[in-house]
Amino acid sequence: MSVSAMSMAPLRMEPKSLWLRDRRWDLIFITFSVLLVPFPYIFYILGVQLGVNEDISRNAVNGVVAVLVGGPHMYATFMRTNFDRQFVGRYPMLIRSALIIPVVVLSLAFLNLTLLLGIFFFWALIHVLHQATYIVELYNHREAQKKGINQPLQLSKLLSTPSRMIDYALILTCMMPVSGYKISQGNFEIGTNDLMAVIPVFFQQLWFFILMSVVFGAALLAYIVKTAAEIRGGYVNWPKTVFIILTVVVSFFVPALPNLDTAFQGMNTWHSLQYLALTFFILKIRQQRGELESEAPIINRLAEGNDSRKLYLVSMSMVGVSVALGAVIYIMAMLVDPENAHTNAHFDAAYYSSILCFLWIHYYYDHFLFTDFEAIDP
Repeated sequence: MSVSAMSMAPLRMEPKSLWLRDRRWDLIFITFSVLLVPFPYIFYILGVQLGVNEDISRNAVNGVVAVLVGGPHMYATFMRTNFDRQFVGRYPMLIRSALIIPVVVLSLAFLNLTLLLGIFFFWALIHVLHQATYIVELYNHREAQKKGINQPLQLSKLLSTPSRMIDYALILTCMMPVSGYKISQGNFEIGTNDLMAVIPVFFQQLWFFILMSVVFGAALLAYIVKTAAEIRGGYVNWPKTVFIILTVVVSFFVPALPNLDTAFQGMNTWHSLQYLALTFFILKIRQQRGELESEAPIINRLAEGNDSRKLYLVSMSMVGVSVALGAVIYIMAMLVDPENAHTNAHFDAAYYSSILCFLWIHYYYDHFLFTDFEAIDP
């Protein structure tokens, strides 16, 4: 899909509708972009069928996803945080505390890489699902705007707490049944890394799978009953409902694939495209309000124009920062510990360090940014 489809000048928003921007934009970038999920796995299988080594095919897919969407979505976060003087001035402790993350990542990369990957994997799942709940809340916010409700207390009366909790419960547990089963069977590997080594034995039991299945089943039943009541009452939020259903169906079955590394790259592709679209949308709104002109002049210039190409290209070019950091870490590791030069230990440590230093800061910032539901207001 062309980046020009993210065209934002002028913004053709429908503030009195249930769509975040308009039907076409929402369906392309938020909802039906789910169709991209199977493509990384298809290309991985195709490579294997053509005689390419499994690891080479897997890493090739990982690299393409990282360059095209994964890396750009990670660095796009900094356009709303570190590059914005107003944000830095308002939340200095958030910026300073993020400096701890590279120290943790570099330490674990050389001391316990498996633990680093275990934390990364489960934090990534939480991050992806948190973004899904954030999008749900954005649709709730749009619904409140349509009905002329601007106060949080009024919104809570429109959308009852049990109703919202059911949505959250369904999204946050949809991956757990299949993942719980694989963990109970001692089969949970990401690429060449066996994460069973960092999962407590307490959870490596059949009871964990049964419990997660029961919790998910209860959330699913409650959601079906709730949605049926909304349809009968004529007040169902269809953009939100379709998004939730697609998210849950896809997220439920993805962990069932044998190659989890590439399977989750499909989820990463969908997630990253959503994130890029939302981030550029928010930046364009702020640019047209004039909020970036003095506080983030570089981002202001990038956000000008009829589309988001400049924002995307700069985000993609920033992937070079990770490549440079990885090269520096690898060279230093070779100098300090030349005896292990013949192994992949130094390369793995440098590779994951260069990515996770910035990726974890991206996760950390987003737990904060995903509470800003007014960011899409026109």
